[in-house]
Formats: sequence, C-alpha cells, structure tokens
Amino acid sequence: MRKYLNLFDLKQKVDYKIEILSGLTVALALVPEAIAFAFIAGLSPLTGLYAAFMMGLVTAIFGGRPGMISGATGAVAIVIVVLAKSHGVEYIFATVILAGIIQMAAGFLRLGKLIRLVPQPVIYGFVNGLAIIIFMSQLDQFKSTDGSWLTGTSFYILLALVLLTMLIIWGLPKLTKAIPASLVSILVVFAIVFFFGIDTKTVGDLASIKGEFPPFHIPAVPFTFETLQLIFPYAAIVAGVGLIESLLTLNIVDEITETRGRGNKEAVAQGAANILSGVFSGMGGCAMIGQSLINVSNGARARLSGIVAAVMLLVFVMFGSALIEKVPMAALTGLMIMVAIGTFEWASFRTFTKMPKSDIFVMVIVTLITVFLHNLALAVIIGVIVSALVFAWDNAKRIRARKFVDEKGVKHYEIYGPLFFGSITAFNEKFDVLNDPEEVIIDFAESRVVDMSAIEALDKITERYLKVGKKIHLKHLSADCKKAFKKCRRNN
Repeated sequence: MRKYLNLFDLKQKVDYKIEILSGLTVALALVPEAIAFAFIAGLSPLTGLYAAFMMGLVTAIFGGRPGMISGATGAVAIVIVVLAKSHGVEYIFATVILAGIIQMAAGFLRLGKLIRLVPQPVIYGFVNGLAIIIFMSQLDQFKSTDGSWLTGTSFYILLALVLLTMLIIWGLPKLTKAIPASLVSILVVFAIVFFFGIDTKTVGDLASIKGEFPPFHIPAVPFTFETLQLIFPYAAIVAGVGLIESLLTLNIVDEITETRGRGNKEAVAQGAANILSGVFSGMGGCAMIGQSLINVSNGARARLSGIVAAVMLLVFVMFGSALIEKVPMAALTGLMIMVAIGTFEWASFRTFTKMPKSDIFVMVIVTLITVFLHNLALAVIIGVIVSALVFAWDNAKRIRARKFVDEKGVKHYEIYGPLFFGSITAFNEKFDVLNDPEEVIIDFAESRVVDMSAIEALDKITERYLKVGKKIHLKHLSADCKKAFKKCRRNN
C-alpha cells in the first residue's frame, strides 16, 4: 500500500507520459473554475488562480491521496463571500490561514477517521448532488453577458463544439489510451476554432489570467482578539467544509482506484496548503472532485500529475496567459459535462427497489440540499444526522423481552436487542412490577447496554422493584456496564 503514498518510492510504476499529460489537462480545466470561484467570493481572478496553484502543489506533494486534485472551490467561496464584501480581501487571507491551522490540528488529532461515520446513502446523495451542480454550472456558458440564452448561430456553434468535445472524450479511449482523451478533445476544438476563425467564447472572455509569482504577503489585519472573534466562525466553517469535501473526495477516488488513502495525512496537507495559500495571496480551497475525476479517468495514479497541474497553472499565469485565454470555453464545458456524467452514481437508481426507504430518503435529501443550497458540508451533516436518527429509531423497535416463570416461582425477563436512549421507553413497558413474583431476574445475555440513558433506566427499574419489597437480579451485564451501574447507584 505504501507504493501509492510515496511519489519517490522507486518501486512504484509511474507512467510519466500519462501523469504529465493528465496534469496538463487538469491545469487547463482549473483555469475557468478558479476564476469563477473567485468571482463568487467577490475577489479578483488571481486570488483564485494563486489558491489553485498553492493548494494543488502542496497537497499533491504531501497529501494522503495521490492523484487527487485540490484548488479553489465553490464550497469555500460561498462561505467567505460575506466576509469579503464586509471587510475586504485581507481578512479573507487571515481567515484562510486560521482555517488551515484548524485543519492541521484535526489531522494531528487523527480526526480524519470520523469520515467513516458517513453512511453510503449520504455519499450517494453528495456525489449525485455535486454532479448536478457541475452540470448546471456549465449551462451558464450558453448564456450571453446579460444573462439571456444564446440563440442563432452562436448557440449552434457552441453546442456543436461541446458535443464534439464530449464525443472525443467518449470515443477515443475505445481506440487508444495512449493520450488522455480530455486533452485531445481540448486541442482538437482549439485547433478548429483557431484555424477556421470561429467566433465563440474563450477563457479570456471571463477575465485576464496574466499575473506574476504569487506574492508573499502577511495579511494586513489588526492582530487583536476582536479580529480573532470576527474571523474564527468563518475559519471554522471553511475548515469543516474543506475537510468534509476533501475526505469524501478521497473516499471516492479510493473506490475508483481500489487503493487506500490516508485521511489524517490529507487533513494536515490541506491545512498546510491553506496556510500557504493565505500568505501567498490565495483565497484557500480544498479537494476538487471534478478535477480529481478528470485526473483519475485519464489514468493518473501518482503524485506527479497533481504537481504538473499546479506548476503548469502557474506557468499559464506567468508566461502563457495570451495563449490560454484563447482556449474555447466550449472545450472546457464539454469536458466538465462529461465529468458530471461520470460523477453521477447511476447505480443508485438501480438500488431504489433494494434499499430501505429510509436510505432512499436520506440520499434524496442530501442531493436536494447539495443542489439547491450549494452547501456540501451542511448536506453531509444533515444526512449523517438523519441517518443516525433513523438508525436509532430502527434499533429502538428491536428491543424484545422473553418472559417466563421457572419452577421456583422466579420470573425471568430475557432481553433481546440494544438498550439505549431510544429504546428505554419500550424497555420499561415490558415489566409488570406490581404483579410480578417476589423474585425477578433480568437477563442481558442477548442484549447490550449502550449508554448512560440505559444505565439510568436499569437503575430506575431496579428501584421500582426494591420499593415494593421484591428481589431483582441483573445477569450477564458487561464489566464496564456493572461499573457504571454501581457508580450510578452510589450517586443516587
């Protein structure tokens, strides 16, 4: 497994051609995304491009998932837009640095394993919602600057170029996988537009990407407790959103590549990347599922592709802006639509008749929240909470009691199912304290006392029997449960 985690492991078989070409393709796809997310946050395009460079480079080298791509993201942009409008870009840089510190702390405390608590229906909903968002965001390319839909020749040209891009990405791998189909599609569409002088949208129509090396810059904010109070809530949300999106992306790439990434290492790398992004004039970010899937689908499996993507992005900004600004948006739009199609979990439709209705409900809820609120972290958190409540409800109904009186006149209650906060009401209803014989045994051989609510329930049922002068025995309690029960009895 280590061979997947170390770029410099000599035993690792790296296809350098695929890694380099895939990295170049990802770099081209990163440009319009970084510009768009910077606009969403109310910042200049270069803050998004600098963030994409720094996030991509640091996580590619030190992250816990080779092949995964990080950069400026919409999830982070949505969080910081209010602060950007009210206090300006310097407070954004400070917020990103603090978010990075929080993420590094989470990694060092090994909190990355908490992503295991995310159920499969939540992941399905998250992925499907994200696929829909990616697709819907591409529809903006079919609109003019005033927001109206394109019509006539300009519409048909754009549509034809998008469809050509999608056709190449779909069909070329059936003929050869020597060159990433996504890169070929971009080059073919670029050549057609350039040599035939076709008038269509280009990257340069979004904004100029010309810039210099990201300038080192300590945020010009007062280093006071008031500043910390202001930026901490935003930083905490950025850190949480970034970790959730990054670790879920890591899990998805794990499934595709059938390898295992390291969540805690990725959390530390994401934090370090955000810190450096903040001090090098970037807006921060996290893992990008769209670009990660482009990279993986191209066959890239090592860290080299991510490094190439980040370095080439900087090369575009510093030296190649004039050329990159001429790349047709139709090619990048077709590429991202194919990413959306590949991201969507079509298998989730086939499981509708097999999955419990509660799981289908969770999946749909997460998808709708992701699509309409564009808040991935909130969607996942709500999905996890609903799943936990459904789990608690289902287990609360499983508490059972087998009752019988033995030859000595002792009544036995053999408990089946978990005893926890959700099942204590049903548990209490099993007993007939007043009409039971003088001696009662409650047997937990087939049950498990889970939490303090269950301990309190045991204490109360014991107290009820003792008050009416009857003997009560608790059998087959675990050692930790006996200890907690005795402590509860002493406190009461």
